[in-house]
Amino acid sequence: MSMSWADITQIPGPKLLSIGIEIGVLTAVIYLTIQFLRGTRGVQVLLGFVISVVAMLVVTRAFKLDTLNWLLQQLSVYLGIAFVVIFQPEIRRALAELGKQPVFANTARVRGILDEVVQAISQLAESKIGALIAIEREIGTLAIQETGTRMDSVVTAELLATIFFPHTPLHDGGVIIEGDRIRAAGCVFPLSSRDIGKYGTRHRAAVGISEDTDAVAIVVSEETGAISLAYRGRLIRGLDENRLRRILSSVLLRAARQTSRWQRLRESLDFTPAALARTEELMEREFEDSSKDH
Repeated sequence: MSMSWADITQIPGPKLLSIGIEIGVLTAVIYLTIQFLRGTRGVQVLLGFVISVVAMLVVTRAFKLDTLNWLLQQLSVYLGIAFVVIFQPEIRRALAELGKQPVFANTARVRGILDEVVQAISQLAESKIGALIAIEREIGTLAIQETGTRMDSVVTAELLATIFFPHTPLHDGGVIIEGDRIRAAGCVFPLSSRDIGKYGTRHRAAVGISEDTDAVAIVVSEETGAISLAYRGRLIRGLDENRLRRILSSVLLRAARQTSRWQRLRESLDFTPAALARTEELMEREFEDSSKDH
């Protein structure tokens, strides 16, 4: 039964207001859900699943296959469970992103740490010694630290270079820096399942930890000595010492007020080709903005 304009105008004010609020809330939920799903790794899986179920429902109803239609309707109830399973990594990162607080408050201290890290990376790259270093930000990495050897050491270029020296017990894993301390070495980082080209385990691990957390990971290739950086699931290759320093500064020193939490969340979940192409430009721009503030 359709409602005419006269019927709508006769609806009491409070009822009309509640209808407007409900429409607004539903619109906001749908919009935010679309923005959350856009460009994520599991969206194609979920989309394919939904299209398959809808198509089968149409076919079974058209041909009056009542039993199959009933079974499919029951299956559609579990779409919510499928959503949680498929998007479990994104949901975990979203909750962590919304609840995180800035930790890098002492600019001078952070710059000192960056100087030590960049110096170590330059030495390792020059000697073509493979290395993998992750700098923790707001999202904790305790579970990953427990896969290696726990440490509580001051960040120095000499110590980092020593850890990755060939044939030492901890050289074949990743180092995690938390605050101004080296918290663990020889760690096993999660490997990314995305296609990153013809790169080895270190690069895939760097991308993996940047997907699961908001850490910044630096990689030195053992074969070529090339320096790469992984951030928000994206890999920037072929960095020199100056560009590495600029990008690290832009990420770790930028003011938290520059972007809202929701905007940071959308950026961290955007894996579209256009977003991947904009990564280096974004970091360089953040560096310029942070330079003005600091």
